[in-house]
Amino acid sequence: MKFIFNMVSGSDALLFMRRLLIFFFSLSLLIATAAAQCPQGDKKCALDEQGMQDNSFLVEEAYNQEYGVVQHIQSWQRNWPDGDWAHTFTQEWPVDPAPKNQLSYTIPVVHADDVSGTGVGDVLLNYRYQLVGNGGTRVAFAPRVSLVLPTGDWRRGRGMGATGVQFMLPLTVVASKRFVTHWNAGATILPGAKNALGEEANAYGYMLANSVVFLAHPRFNLMLEHVFTSNQQVAGPDRTMWQNSWLLSPGVRWAWNFSSGLQVVPGVAVPLGVGPSAGQRGVLLYLSFEHPYRKLKDSR
Repeated sequence: MKFIFNMVSGSDALLFMRRLLIFFFSLSLLIATAAAQCPQGDKKCALDEQGMQDNSFLVEEAYNQEYGVVQHIQSWQRNWPDGDWAHTFTQEWPVDPAPKNQLSYTIPVVHADDVSGTGVGDVLLNYRYQLVGNGGTRVAFAPRVSLVLPTGDWRRGRGMGATGVQFMLPLTVVASKRFVTHWNAGATILPGAKNALGEEANAYGYMLANSVVFLAHPRFNLMLEHVFTSNQQVAGPDRTMWQNSWLLSPGVRWAWNFSSGLQVVPGVAVPLGVGPSAGQRGVLLYLSFEHPYRKLKDSR
């Protein structure tokens, strides 16, 4: 890991990203070439060939969890040169057998090297509806609405100090057997948001993002994510200022499948700032656990 940090800090970010992509792409071609078809009736091989349909690390996919299956998602991202980091935990629960409705929650823990220290940020309570398609279709669309709870300490800059709402429009398009794309557009509304001085103003934000996932193997994927966010921060009584962030993030993920139905998906990415975020670099670690919590009808 230290080797990765030194590479990023010691060379141009775009050059590093290009070299990283070439390395991962070459590795994926070797894996794809070596992959063989499973002999009929070989259960172990079939288990190894079981694919994954996780979120990208920074971009949301557009299909709900299968009924009877829960997913626990964790990510940890540290940025340089400021040294700040953030950890998020999300748990997704399908509500009906369709599955059309899904509930989830997201708990962030944030850290800043200045006086704000470490603490819980603003928690999200999420509802998502599968409007189009599912995990087995070429196109899927699952709008999400989230309640933003003011659980973060706004005095220390860990939250916005207001109850709000967030909307997200995730779209997934399977481009080919090897390539899957995810597209996100979202907005956040926070009436009466606060800054560290307690000054209030209505704050808004929006986000545009997409990712391309290369399925080198059902259990080994390469990803390139592109995320632009623009959020208002309270600058005074009834005054706000926009803060923009623009990241390109190459990454890789893989899966371990178990006969119990448990699937473990670790991953790593290197977010790099461009445009208004030029000079920012970081590392992102991802870990997902997905498993059945009830016996499915087709398994009885």
